[in-house]
Parts: sequence; C-alpha cells; structure tokens
Amino acid sequence: MDGKTTANATRGDLPPAGAPVLVMILKGYPRLSETFISNEIALLEQSGFRVRIVSMRRPREDFCHASVARIRAEVVYLPERILPHLPMLLYENVRAFWAAPHNYCRAVRRMVGQLRRTKRLATLKHLLQAGYLVRRALRPGEPAHLHAHFAHSPTSVALYAGIISGLPFSFTGHAKDVWTQDPARLAEKIGQAAFVVTCTEANRCYLTRLSPNGTPIFAVYHGIDLGLFRPDGRRPEPTPPYRFLSVARLTAKKGLDTVLDALAVLIRRGIPCSLDVVGEGEERAALEARVARLGLTDQVRFHGALAHERVRKLYARADAFALGCRVLANGDRDGVPNVLVEAMAMGLPVAATDVSALPELAVDGVTALTCPPDEPERLADNLLRLVTDGALRRRLVAAGREAVARDFDNTANIRRLAAIFAHHAGAPAGRFAPVVVGGRS
Repeated sequence: MDGKTTANATRGDLPPAGAPVLVMILKGYPRLSETFISNEIALLEQSGFRVRIVSMRRPREDFCHASVARIRAEVVYLPERILPHLPMLLYENVRAFWAAPHNYCRAVRRMVGQLRRTKRLATLKHLLQAGYLVRRALRPGEPAHLHAHFAHSPTSVALYAGIISGLPFSFTGHAKDVWTQDPARLAEKIGQAAFVVTCTEANRCYLTRLSPNGTPIFAVYHGIDLGLFRPDGRRPEPTPPYRFLSVARLTAKKGLDTVLDALAVLIRRGIPCSLDVVGEGEERAALEARVARLGLTDQVRFHGALAHERVRKLYARADAFALGCRVLANGDRDGVPNVLVEAMAMGLPVAATDVSALPELAVDGVTALTCPPDEPERLADNLLRLVTDGALRRRLVAAGREAVARDFDNTANIRRLAAIFAHHAGAPAGRFAPVVVGGRS
C-alpha cells in the first residue's frame, strides 16, 4: 500500500462525536486462529470506538491470546442451532416483527427467495439469528452500525439484521469466505453493504469486479504487533541440524504435506534437519500418517495450537520458516497469512509458495524464496539455500523486516481501518463517494 491518504481520512482515525456503536458480528469469539480480529477490536476500542461483539457460537478452545483480555466490549452469543433454542428464537423474532413489521416482512421475503435457490436450512437460521440479534444486541435509540467479519454466514446475519433494524451494515472478507462463495450471492451482499473491507489487494480486485453498484471496497492488511514479534534472542547463524518451522491451521490449503515432503527430500540428501509444526485442524491425522510413511517420526514434532507467547519461542529457535499454501479445487486459498508476517518480523527467512496474495509480502528473491505449490523438491532447494547462503539469508531477512514494518504494523493499519469506520459507519449504502485510505479505495 502506497500510503496515499486524503486529509479527511488522515483525521478520521478518531470517531466523531455521536459515532455509532460498532456491532461486530463474528463466527465465534474468542477464536485462537483469529487473533487478527481480537487485535482489531482491541485497537478500535483504544482509538475511541464503542464496540459490541455478537458471536454466532461460543468458544471451542479453553485458552486464548492475551489480546482478548484487553477487550472491554460486551459479548452477545446467538443461539447456534434452531431446534434446541426454537422457543427463544421465535419469541425474539415475534418481538422484532411487532417492532418493525414492514422491515421484518422484507427480510422474510428475501429469506424465502434465498431458501428456494439454495435449499439450505441455514438460510432460515440466519434470519432467526438476525431477529434475535436485533432484540438482544441493539439498544432502543442507540446509533449503531453492523459489521460482520467473514463474507459468508456472519454477513448473511448482518444483512438480515440490517433489513429488520433499518441499520446499515458492512463486512470484512478474508479468504475462504471470499473465494468459495457463489459469486452472484457475494455480489448481492456487496451491493447491499455500505462498504466492504478486505485484507489483501488480490481480494480487493476480485471483489471490485463483482461489485454491482460501486460500493467502496478497501484493502487493509491485518498487521501484527511489531513490539511483540521482534528478532530478540535469535541464533546468529544456522548450524546443523537445521530447525524449520511451520505455523498454520492443519488444513489442505496450507500445503503442509508439501512441507513434509520437502523435509523428506532434505533428509534423503543427507541434510540433518527437523520440523516443528504449530496448529490444529482436520488434516492432523492425515499429516501424522504421512510423517510415519516418510520415516520422519524423529524429525517432525506436532505442537498443536499454542498461545502467542509459546509460538514466539519457536520462531526464535528456528532457522527458517516454511509454508506450502495452494489453491484448492473449490477456489479456497489464503490471503497473506499472519504467520508469514510474524516470521519475517522475528527475523526468520521464509520459503513459501507464490499463490494468491502471498507475493504481496513474499516477493521471490527480495523478501523470501518462493516456488509454485506442490513442488517439494523446489521448496527443499529454497530451504537449503536459506540456511547455507549467509549473504542471501541476511539480505532477505532485512528486506522482509522492512516490508513488514512498512505495510503490516497493526497500529498503523488500524488507523486506516478507523478512518474508514469514522467516515462510513452509519452511512446508507451508495450515499457517499469513496475515500482513499492507505492507497486503496
């Protein structure tokens, strides 16, 4: 992002007097894999915004990152399923109907049309959750703006809640929710939104092509806490046995199978090395079986999901960071993974693939070494170069840290996001001209 910011947007990181409460609709809260959202909320609160969190499900992990403790926002949990909570859902939806019968009937007509197209019961659930949200998470007479994180079900709930309440809504699109959703349905959501935020330039270009009416779409990177991720205590130069690190959800699009295959290539070449894997996901059993088939049981350790404090120690002990992201057949792909940003901030050289938005940070030969997905031999070559070519390593590390400091400082990026909310939150869709923020509009 080139840093071009209009004068109005520069002053827009502080909410104006009477700014609406930001009602943030999330899939789950707190979630260990979505630290970027909790960091965003904490920093928006520090900027002076009032935030209320609406979560579509309760937490499924028994611990969370420290950023959650800084959040003061009230949390309202929506019923996750229809049948166990049907009486409560019906009660609140009847109240929502009597409060605004015309609006509620509009929402029902939209839901019925969508249900006919999709034949998915989730469509009805989203309407019922929206009615519940309007009664339980909104206060009479209080100015509010609905903002959903993820363009799929949270945005569906926000859209229905906006119709019922008459409030504007917006959403942030991330990765799977953008690329695997029916483009026509996504275009409809964009057209109804006051504005859209997304976390990569690749996403912004795609969403802009889908937009039916010129809805403003902004690219704002998530960013990280540069004070938390520093290259303190790192080993000055790698020595055998080399230690590699991957941090990712254990899911197919992350390409961890390619990373394991690359490690096996290095072992066959007689290079002593090991791999630490941090993360959880549905692919864990398959990856552990792959480790056994490759004969890597002594070289690979699965740590599961860890809090930031423990992940930082693994960054500090590693010699290089590896990520094998790919685009799946259904279109699912990564944006710029936060772990890639964290690794570069910690002074780790990076070997990654060149798919989707990764090259917005991992530029081959400049900030990282990259290769196409599903090519373990080339990934192995790049990892070996990172630990044996000192001059290359030092150059990539320095450039990577410079790129992170320039584009991924979460404090600076939250100022850009705050400017967007300050200017556009509460505005009806299509009632304003786009404002340039951080070079993207």
